[in-house]
Amino acid sequence: ATESISKIFETRGEEAFRRLETDVLRKRVMSVRGGRPQVVSLGGGAFTIQENVDLVENHGVSIWLDTPIEVIEARIAAETHRPLATDPVRFRRLYESRRDAYGQADYRIDTGDHTPEAIVARILQLPLL
Repeated sequence: ATESISKIFETRGEEAFRRLETDVLRKRVMSVRGGRPQVVSLGGGAFTIQENVDLVENHGVSIWLDTPIEVIEARIAAETHRPLATDPVRFRRLYESRRDAYGQADYRIDTGDHTPEAIVARILQLPLL
């Protein structure tokens, strides 16, 4: 059975969740190295772990979808599975504290409040190859 993110945070803590996250990313990287290219959407804290940055940097291309805090807050307002977003003040501090880590990405796209289709179009214009 698969545990939810909030359950892992509750029962094992954030550190254990981050270890699991890195393990899963490592498996995805091995899959890519095995000839199965793919898009991997990382969670908000993934790039705060240097090992994750190294895995992506050495085996892929990273794109930071830089989204304004107000847009993120509106998107997650009704969600209950994000343990680090339950306190709005703490969430804003977390958002600001992670921006430097996100800045390590190969590319940055300012998403504003654009549609997913418009954001994908901008990604496809990047000189990725």
